[in-house]
Amino acid sequence: MIQFGQYPAPTHVIAHLSDTHFLGADERGGERALYGQIDTHRNLRRALEQLERSGTTPAAIVFTGDLTDLAEEDAYRALRQIVEPAAARMGSTVVWVMGNHDERQRFAKDLYDERPTEDASPRPQNRVHDIDGLRIIAFDSTVPGYHHGDITVEQREWLASELSTAAPHGTLLALHHPPIPTPIDLMALLELRGQPALAEVIRGTDVRGILAGHLHYATHSTFAGIPVSVAAATCYTMDLSAPAHALSGIDGGQSFNLLQVYDEQIVHSVVPIGEHAQVSGFSSGFVERMAALSPDRRLDIFSNKSSTVSIADVEEGRF
Repeated sequence: MIQFGQYPAPTHVIAHLSDTHFLGADERGGERALYGQIDTHRNLRRALEQLERSGTTPAAIVFTGDLTDLAEEDAYRALRQIVEPAAARMGSTVVWVMGNHDERQRFAKDLYDERPTEDASPRPQNRVHDIDGLRIIAFDSTVPGYHHGDITVEQREWLASELSTAAPHGTLLALHHPPIPTPIDLMALLELRGQPALAEVIRGTDVRGILAGHLHYATHSTFAGIPVSVAAATCYTMDLSAPAHALSGIDGGQSFNLLQVYDEQIVHSVVPIGEHAQVSGFSSGFVERMAALSPDRRLDIFSNKSSTVSIADVEEGRF
């Protein structure tokens, strides 16, 4: 990163994706389309290709739940086959988070290679990842057999214990169900319950941000004084302009988020998935030429409305 402004490079860059909703293979071993229309594999491949093409090297790629649609073994396997090679090329740690469409036993076995247990009620899939001093807690907000979210007393106690010691660069709490309101009536039925108790646990700790999914649209808010960032789904999204009281999933608006972590703040940016026509821009040569100039000369060329220096002048050194 070339520092043109007052901020240095971030300490960490994190990619945040959600709601891939993979299905298992069809009878011929091919990829099944979600609702017979959505190519979930293609959408995720495009997202990862865009991330890799950008030259961004995220320290971690966080997936906030609903990784599969029906918790099928081959769906988890297909997900890993797409994600893990791309993450390895970028040097990124993959952080998987449970969603309501996932199942704990399959999640643990198929994503973390853990041996299945015979517990009637499998343990919550909570994990802690140390990403160069930035702690990312994958927190299981699911309720077995249901689509809404909730957090048990035992989970709150576990989380409080983990947060009792601060991490060098603070903590990101990643869970599927976001602790914020939604304008979609029906989605409120599937919200995270027990939010006041969760707020008591994390308020005043080193949690710097909350990452979530579930809603199938990108949104931002705060909870217990902490910024909340919800990544839209890579499969399909919710149309917030649909008629009142309607719930309408559409094949459009898919995106993922990029987080730039600084000492004092975190910046969340939404990245649309797909190929789009470029209508303006500056080449890498232009940027490199600007980097070689003094700060005052950069402002005179790039910020001054009366500047007579053209882009071509800069790229070819005619100034």
